[in-house]
Amino acid sequence: MKKGLLIVISGASGTGKGTVCKELLARAPGIAYSISATSRAPRAGEEDGREYYFRTRAEFEAMIAAGEFLEYADVYGNYYGTPLRPIEERRTAGEDILLEIDTQGALNVMERCPDGTFIFLLPPSYEELRRRITGRGTDTAECIAERLAAARDEIRLGKRYRYAVMNDTVGDAVARIQTILAAERLRADRDLTQFDFDI
Repeated sequence: MKKGLLIVISGASGTGKGTVCKELLARAPGIAYSISATSRAPRAGEEDGREYYFRTRAEFEAMIAAGEFLEYADVYGNYYGTPLRPIEERRTAGEDILLEIDTQGALNVMERCPDGTFIFLLPPSYEELRRRITGRGTDTAECIAERLAAARDEIRLGKRYRYAVMNDTVGDAVARIQTILAAERLRADRDLTQFDFDI
């Protein structure tokens, strides 16, 4: 059985990665979404193992010490991370797994899983990115400036990904990603691993 793909999708704030990932999962039911772990308390209606794996801060730090995360970060006093074991178990069973994570987290995953399929989502233009960020109407001018500056930095890091996909429309972006995944499944270094003799 072929090992499943590890699909990592990142992009700057305002590129629409959440919407694209949701549509990809709807069109490709064979892809499973990776569940993250967090040290924050569950909110009303959330269940352990569905929205997140909920762990105490001490439990999370023990997992960090044991090397059990692909990547993790401390965000405003709470840990968030991607547990390695569930991903490896599901990939070994032939299941494709999708991670929607930030650029810094993705760079860490590249170190642990270089066989991953790393896709960077781009806006059609910087002007469109500015329009999307300012169009939310919920951020201050200072916050918008910070988001745009962070977006420039993240887009520069996008050069380290294997693929870049423009999100001009969600449908077109998802179709491009599906083309990438079809090609990844046919790579010789994946298909020929079933033969144990020298070719």
